[in-house]
Amino acid sequence: MQSLLKLSGLIDQTNERIGKLIIWLVLVVVVVSAGNAVMRYAINWSSNGLLEVQWYLFSSVFLLCSGYVLLKNEHIRIDVIVGRLSPRTQNWIDVFGLLVFLLPMAAILLYLSWAVFVNAWQSSEMSPNPGGLIRWPVRLMMPVGFLLLTLQGISELVKRIAFLSGQGPNPLDKLKGPSAEEELADVIKKHQVAPEVADMVEMNRGMVEDDKPHEGTRK
Repeated sequence: MQSLLKLSGLIDQTNERIGKLIIWLVLVVVVVSAGNAVMRYAINWSSNGLLEVQWYLFSSVFLLCSGYVLLKNEHIRIDVIVGRLSPRTQNWIDVFGLLVFLLPMAAILLYLSWAVFVNAWQSSEMSPNPGGLIRWPVRLMMPVGFLLLTLQGISELVKRIAFLSGQGPNPLDKLKGPSAEEELADVIKKHQVAPEVADMVEMNRGMVEDDKPHEGTRK
């Protein structure tokens, strides 16, 4: 179990670093999107390539951060019933979900998406849109993203088994601290990079927080 926990820690560190790096792509997407809109209305010029860059970057954020979200235990949970159960029961439910749903799904999609990437690579698949981009980089995001999710699923399974066997803390206990959106906004302000973008990130975080059910209404 100690060897498995060390492997789990290595996987956690990998997804932690990747997640904190990829989150900067949110800023890049905002800048590219805003620049494309300004150019279109200011000088009546636009580019399909820039539009596809936005899609590629958004796909990268969504796929490459999937393992990071699982690591932070920030995925959506239906806790109307589960939230009332004991920590051990909650972890047993997670073990079942990881083994029966998440890991098989992620492994199957990893296998299938790799074939799609290889085909795009070998054929040099291009976007059908005028001025569009080559497709294999975005095809590659799927197998890489599902590989990271699979690895994190294994890590989460190890941590839950360790807790159930009395050899580790409860992995469902969220660490108290700033959210990813708060960290990104703070870094942007610290470096004085596009303050209006930081305000947009904070406004988005506020909207997300408003949509979350309050503690008194979750039961």
